[in-house]
Amino acid sequence: MKWYFKDLQKYSDTDPFTFNERIDIKDDLLQRYSEQVIDATPFDIDGQAFADRGDVIIDTHIVGKLVVPSSRSLEPVDLPLDFTIEEFYVPSKAAEARYGKDDVVFVLDEDAEVDMESAVSDNVILHIPMHILSPDEIAGKQMPSGKDWDVMSVDDYKNQKAELNTVDPRLAKLKDLFKDQDSK
Repeated sequence: MKWYFKDLQKYSDTDPFTFNERIDIKDDLLQRYSEQVIDATPFDIDGQAFADRGDVIIDTHIVGKLVVPSSRSLEPVDLPLDFTIEEFYVPSKAAEARYGKDDVVFVLDEDAEVDMESAVSDNVILHIPMHILSPDEIAGKQMPSGKDWDVMSVDDYKNQKAELNTVDPRLAKLKDLFKDQDSK
């Protein structure tokens, strides 16, 4: 789904260019973001584009599903996505100043193309949470472990640390033996 910027500039907010497509971005996601994405369904995108003062504004609603690794155990986790994006395409650097710091603004030549598939791919990746857990991990099931290592909860870590900080009463007097060396 690519459109020429100059063609999109012809549509007004009262008569916008509308689109409703199903796109398969799985190959692009797996190629560009193989560490973050295991699998992806086709994504449904529904939106409109219109021009305002020579700028093109594209509002898009995106729905689909990814399979991503758990941030704790790397087990595959289904991640449904349903979000809306708004992007602004402007013809000059000066026009970019009309928008806020939080707005997504792209400066394009008049002959440039707006690549909606890349925009969807980029925004799908941005909507993957940093902390993803499988249903078993959420339910508090066994933490992953291996040879000479295991993952523990914050509470378990604090308890283990408290146990290590307790001094055997038989050795408590030795703690005072080297007081002078601790201050050096």
